[in-house]
Amino acid sequence: MPRLPTPLTLPARDGRRDGRRDRDRDRPDRTGAREPGRPVAPAAGRRRRSRLRRGETATAWAFITPAVLIILGLSVIPVAWSVLLSFQAADLVTPSRWVGLDNYRALSQDPNFSQAVRNTLLYTVLYVPLSIGLGLALALVLNRRIRLVGLYRTLIFVPFVISATAQGVLFSFILDPEFGAANSVLNKLGISAQGFLTDPGQALLVLVAISLWSGTGFCVVVYLAALQDVQPSLIEAARLDGAGRWQLLRHVTLPAMAPVSVFLLVWQTINALQVFDLVYVTTKGGPLGSTTVIVYFIWEQAFKNFTAGYGAAAAYVLAVALGLVTVGLRLVRGREKRRSESPEGSASPATPVRLEGAGT
Repeated sequence: MPRLPTPLTLPARDGRRDGRRDRDRDRPDRTGAREPGRPVAPAAGRRRRSRLRRGETATAWAFITPAVLIILGLSVIPVAWSVLLSFQAADLVTPSRWVGLDNYRALSQDPNFSQAVRNTLLYTVLYVPLSIGLGLALALVLNRRIRLVGLYRTLIFVPFVISATAQGVLFSFILDPEFGAANSVLNKLGISAQGFLTDPGQALLVLVAISLWSGTGFCVVVYLAALQDVQPSLIEAARLDGAGRWQLLRHVTLPAMAPVSVFLLVWQTINALQVFDLVYVTTKGGPLGSTTVIVYFIWEQAFKNFTAGYGAAAAYVLAVALGLVTVGLRLVRGREKRRSESPEGSASPATPVRLEGAGT
């Protein structure tokens, strides 16, 4: 039987020298660095993590500081300053004087401000529902497979990207009572010349028409996107149940697009209450104040009449009105959503929902 090889044994090491080597391995060098593979002591690891966190925090603040300064300089500080300005009599040149609520009391008795509020409300009442209704109608038409549908969508959306200043200049030439193209066409049709933007009875309505020409395209694009999200299974089920085109629109399409409609209602209302550029370029609040809206009234008081405190008070009246409109619409939408999600407001899955006028 062959003899097995004798196992090799390592010589015993000095325990004191081994302990010293272990302490040297755990001890950092003078530069604070450690050799690769050496374990890190708990206290040193915490210090290292703390240094890393401080470095990351400093880097993050270096990146966001410019944006924070811009927001503070252009939003937060001006808002706070204008709040204080609304309680003062200031002309932005001489030292201001504290007057308390006198600016707000003067607004409640100012007939020009009352006229501006009426004009703004009339403009909003006409523009918002018409823009949303026309946008929905055009979106339903352009959602079909028709020839050159891409061209039609583009032509409808192009006016929206044109600035309000350019729109005002364009329509000022077209609607000029003496040399405009509109009166030339009306003259050939046997209709007398119209004043348009120079007629107190027509000026605000003409501004609404110009705003519809440009603002309807936004509603069309938003509704087109919402129509793509309507579930085809719902439409197919309604058609199998005998629903016609009107029943599909009323019971399937419009409820599915309710959140989009609320968004457009809020968005268009805010835009209507803040209209300024178009008025400034075309009519400058005239004729006879028939197109003076709230934002133009604020600009006129602050930078034309040099009553900045009075204009700031009017601006905060508008801000409160916008806040109430937004909160009110959100509350109505939240109530409808809770009603639809409640067991009483939802139909049972086992019971099919009948459409009005649909066949069996």
